[in-house]
Amino acid sequence: MKSDVEIALSSKLAPMNEVAEKIHLTPDDINHYGKKMAKISQEAVNQAKENKKGHLILVTAINPTPAGEGKTTTNIGLSMALNKLGYSSISTLRQPSLGPVFGVKGGAAGGGYSQVLPMEDINLHFTGDFHAITSANNLICAMLDNHIHQGNELKINPKTITLKRVLDMNDRVLRQITVAHGPSKNGVMREDGFDITVASEIMAILCLSRNLSDFNDRVSRMIVARTYDNEPVYVSDLKAEGAVTLLMKDAILPNLVQTTEQTPAIIHGGPFANIAHGCNSIIATQTSLGLCDYTVTEAGFGADLGAEKFLDIACPVGDLKPSAVVIVATIRALKYNGGQQVSDLSAEDIESLKKGYKNLERHVGNIQGYGLPVVVAINRFPTDTEKEIETLRELCKALGVDVVLSEVWAKGSEGGLDLAKAVVDLCEKENTYKPLYDYSDSITEKIEKVAKNIYHASDVEYSKEALDEIQNIETLGAGNLPVCIAKTQMSFSDDPTKLGAPENFSIYVREIKLSNGAGFVVVKTGDIMTMPGLPKVPAAEKMEIKEDGTITGLF
Repeated sequence: MKSDVEIALSSKLAPMNEVAEKIHLTPDDINHYGKKMAKISQEAVNQAKENKKGHLILVTAINPTPAGEGKTTTNIGLSMALNKLGYSSISTLRQPSLGPVFGVKGGAAGGGYSQVLPMEDINLHFTGDFHAITSANNLICAMLDNHIHQGNELKINPKTITLKRVLDMNDRVLRQITVAHGPSKNGVMREDGFDITVASEIMAILCLSRNLSDFNDRVSRMIVARTYDNEPVYVSDLKAEGAVTLLMKDAILPNLVQTTEQTPAIIHGGPFANIAHGCNSIIATQTSLGLCDYTVTEAGFGADLGAEKFLDIACPVGDLKPSAVVIVATIRALKYNGGQQVSDLSAEDIESLKKGYKNLERHVGNIQGYGLPVVVAINRFPTDTEKEIETLRELCKALGVDVVLSEVWAKGSEGGLDLAKAVVDLCEKENTYKPLYDYSDSITEKIEKVAKNIYHASDVEYSKEALDEIQNIETLGAGNLPVCIAKTQMSFSDDPTKLGAPENFSIYVREIKLSNGAGFVVVKTGDIMTMPGLPKVPAAEKMEIKEDGTITGLF
């Protein structure tokens, strides 16, 4: 079979005006970015929000192997299959970060015959949204350091600065640095560091804002440091919010592209789920809901991360109510969670499959605990054996949920018709969706409800610094915000080596940070990093572009 990039480059693209027309948008409703991409205008976004809302489908997954298990591919294939059945559907996704593109995973725009196009642009600079976020974040940093250098009227304590500069790249050497070396004209020397762009609070604000005015208000509320009297310093104190919002005037508009079968797709925002809240923008989701019958969205990594944050943060903030949830499982990931080594995942291993099934079982139970109907999509890989598939089908009968074999990677929409039919049936059922906790709960109560009900931890332990910061946040009056827990994607626990469905473990909270503009409390556990590093053999080593524009190695 052809590589993903070969399939993408050989796929016929419809003119963007035709893609827009499929979801009742006129040529005046989109702003073209070349011939293959567009942004949906503010007027069209506003109108879509007033329209009757379609069904919202969340695609999530079990805990993955390091390479991922095809959640985005399933999302895209499902949206195409729904269209093939005669419904209007939009695949609504996050934009890939350059970090994983050049790191472990390579490209992140789906795979096989279920991709969003043009994948080479989507995986790289796209329409420049991430660059705008990077610039906006770093403008605040520059104005903060400049204020201190120019006399420090606000009496900012440099040792309390919490906002880091960002870069959309995996670069471990930037985690801890010293800035302003040299003469005093270079500023006040201090310890600093970089985060990856997708971990920036600006990214979270973009994805949780309702409009440009809301974005401006949220940015103004960001806390970037404290004074020598321990009072918070806001972006509004630096008078930076206006310029930051100006930088984001185009980036706040959702991006319109298409799939390999010319189905419309909206891609906007891209926070990681292990270090941020892991969902595409509320603006994109609300726009899509007003333009089609079925909006197929996704939440990053396993359901213990992305789905939990989607259901406990994004949905309440965006006034969203999902109709159904698809949990993507692969035989590879189940065997991995059952103890099989990554290097052996292509080999049949029934015993590891049975052990790893506990991971899927727990995820299904968690989603059902939100009052939502579930279907399990088995994303088939070429190495899956018939015996493994039949074993998994038998195991899943005990779950009491539909289990559907998905072959959208190899067959496009044809390989997702059974899944699409199952989703349509689920959407006709009433559900009792309710977030896991009330925002009025204390910060520790919210953390512990997630840890015990979603991760199935026995208890939660806190560092002294974390407890002190919780007290500071509650004193500030921000204790009624949701919690966004930064945790490894490889395990229900905060230890990536504890695979499957671990029990009798503690979650250790080492750090707490208030993202006051985004509107949540960041809870850092384990060894999770907000600036990842590259692997020993980065995906970037295999990439090249020839003189005629032919790309290889992007996936």
